[in-house]
Amino acid sequence: MKELREKIYIKYKKHERYLFPLVFLAGFLFDTLTLRRIDLLFENIVLLFHVSIIGFAIFVLNLKRVEQSAESTGLANKLSLVLPYVMQFSFGALFSAFFIFYSRSAELSSSWPFLMFLLAFLLGNEFLKERYKRLVFQIAIYFIVLFSYSIFVVPVVLGQMGVWVFMLSGLFSLFLIRMFVLFLSFFMREKIYSQKKVLFSVVLLIYLFFNIAYFLNIIPPIPLSVKEDGVYHSVIRNDSDGYTLTYEPTFLYFFTKETKSEFHWQKGEPVYSYSSVFAPTKIDIEIYHRWSYFDEEKGDWVEANRIGYPISGGRDGGYRGYTVKTNVFPGQWRVDVITEREQIMGRTKFEIIEVSEAPKLKTTYK
Repeated sequence: MKELREKIYIKYKKHERYLFPLVFLAGFLFDTLTLRRIDLLFENIVLLFHVSIIGFAIFVLNLKRVEQSAESTGLANKLSLVLPYVMQFSFGALFSAFFIFYSRSAELSSSWPFLMFLLAFLLGNEFLKERYKRLVFQIAIYFIVLFSYSIFVVPVVLGQMGVWVFMLSGLFSLFLIRMFVLFLSFFMREKIYSQKKVLFSVVLLIYLFFNIAYFLNIIPPIPLSVKEDGVYHSVIRNDSDGYTLTYEPTFLYFFTKETKSEFHWQKGEPVYSYSSVFAPTKIDIEIYHRWSYFDEEKGDWVEANRIGYPISGGRDGGYRGYTVKTNVFPGQWRVDVITEREQIMGRTKFEIIEVSEAPKLKTTYK
């Protein structure tokens, strides 16, 4: 039995560098296959499980280092070999989950810095394995996890969104990391006390980063997300509570929006913007379609109209709605789907081209 364990250990050391990326990939694939909606119980149980596992791993690994001088038990040795991979798996799963959820709520033109921030941790997870051995780094990444999770779970629980909800999310994450550090200090007081100032500074910097990103509208308006949006030649609401839409189809529908980026328009014809926005159950909120055109003389976009309508959460396919604009003219246009705080969830850019004959249109039902 002893020889078998030694052979397994030799194999483990030989292939160790391949295990971390494989574990990370497993975490990413697990999230991709299992995560559906941000407000479902199963998804949140999975995320909380990973959060708990990371906390347990940080505690055990650092406790073992503190007690390094004492004789290690067989269980402690086994845990010290397994837990780094468990922690790696959970960090990979959480950051992939955050990237999936936040990207669903994001419009790249405004939220790309925050998505790149999450992507950096997602892709850099394997390369940071040595840093994961340091307590300060562990606490810093753990606080990023807690804050990222709180931003979308607190609105889901409260059924509300807004500045005060975001501030509450930040305070909640600060409370959780404070309780965790206090728990660690009960077992390793000297180690925590010696790094107290550094821990405080790192947590404060992360807290400030999230707040600055939020008030600059870099953080996407999670838990809202645009399921689909586009511009149409007509939108009619049916008696069956569905919609009949006519549009110019694009050949690259599987890679882009179903509507063309060129809108062939006859003078006097209105233009319709249709969108489907997902919101978790209990969240009722006002969203807006911001119509803008590009002013060639100014070299900038000019807002023409902002039309709002309320949405109700809970529908898998999103809450459907549309706005219509009549006084349009040829040129570059765009319609942004935004929140009251002007956080952009979706954007449709198109060019209005005046024609004498009506284009061939396709009809769809939603």
